[in-house]
Amino acid sequence: MRLAAGVLLASLLAGPALAEDSERLRNAKTLFFDQKYAEAREAWRGVASAGGPDAETASYWVARCSESLKEDARALKEYDEYLARRPADRGLAEEARTSRVGLAARLVRSGRREHLPVLKDALADPSKTVRYYAAFQLGGLGADVGSAAVPVLKTIVRDEKDPDLVDRAKLLLLRIDPAALAPEPVARPSHAPPVKTATWVHVRVQKADGKPEVAINVPLALAELIFKSLPDEARRELKLKGYDADNFWTQLRKLGPTEIIHIQGEDGERIDIWIE
Repeated sequence: MRLAAGVLLASLLAGPALAEDSERLRNAKTLFFDQKYAEAREAWRGVASAGGPDAETASYWVARCSESLKEDARALKEYDEYLARRPADRGLAEEARTSRVGLAARLVRSGRREHLPVLKDALADPSKTVRYYAAFQLGGLGADVGSAAVPVLKTIVRDEKDPDLVDRAKLLLLRIDPAALAPEPVARPSHAPPVKTATWVHVRVQKADGKPEVAINVPLALAELIFKSLPDEARRELKLKGYDADNFWTQLRKLGPTEIIHIQGEDGERIDIWIE
């Protein structure tokens, strides 16, 4: 009888507390989604300090509020505090690690280079999403620090199927180290003669009178990216002249170095394209 009465008393006492926790949580969410980030941060801090099952998640939202307020250094520290809890929600933890990368990149751009280790450490993150994001952010900071991102960027180029992702990685590699896009050497018998690898595209346009008009020399990888970005109208014009824009670079890569494609224009101009 005494036991039953004790259980009943405990449930009656817990009821108001649970209702208060629920109201505190609802208020914090409402303030955040109303973009009242300063007030929301204090509300989430209240949820965190109250303990209970929502305390861990609340510490994440404290950091999100600071990030939304553009208080980058504070947000970075708060994300560190959240991750130090070893949160059980893996998805939320990955989002926190991704946010740390973006915050660190912004801080470095503002002159706070002491945050570079955050970016470099993220290149070895267990999450592919975080690794890739760190490589893009670090690569965008310039060749002097972006070289650390080259291995991850090369992995993206080699393994990923998303063309936008691959093209972004290629563009960063061209800025950091164009040689990183050179094809891997193929093992050959020691007695076999060396094989040249084509890495440059040369374009020459001559007028009908033989005088040069245009001369372009670009890395093969960059030329391919530029060609892929041609507008639809330009692609249609090429197709009318007998050149399939979608397969042009596949055909060009099959040519050996120094072999030339000649295109004779309708008005007597001549276009020569070759690789070496």
